[in-house]
Amino acid sequence: MRIISIVGLKQAGKTTLLVALARELNRQGKRIGSIVSSADGQGVDLRASDTSWHFPKGSGQTATKEQLPTVVATAEGIDPEALARAHFGGHDLVFAEGFVEAPLPKIEIYRKAGGLPPLIQSASTPGLWVALVTDTEFAGLPCPALKFTDTMWLQLLGSLAWDRAKILST
Repeated sequence: MRIISIVGLKQAGKTTLLVALARELNRQGKRIGSIVSSADGQGVDLRASDTSWHFPKGSGQTATKEQLPTVVATAEGIDPEALARAHFGGHDLVFAEGFVEAPLPKIEIYRKAGGLPPLIQSASTPGLWVALVTDTEFAGLPCPALKFTDTMWLQLLGSLAWDRAKILST
């Protein structure tokens, strides 16, 4: 099993990106799970907009083929690797949404309209960044910057995510 984090500023599109990547990798035959961080106390509404593609793992209901089995982390300091091992045995890749400080490879989504600089520019471990997906130009980053307007960016990002995800021992 592999794990990778999707990070970004609030409302940047983390869930939208995670869902798009999960669908792309599902199309390739990979079993995908997700962990969503709700440690900020805001809670996660798995029925809202893009988040509705998430499916609460262990809810007693049956997920449809389109839904992504999801565990919600509700406290600070929760180890996404331990959650992945505990809940996603048999899955190929787990996306951890958030978890900026966790020592995981990261894909950042950044939109210029957010007003703040991308997280990678202040990261203490910029080498963990796999890619920055963005709507603006950046130079001098330690990872590829993929623009939404590029052709095939999602397929390239799916390959980067798979290749650079951390492999977890079981």
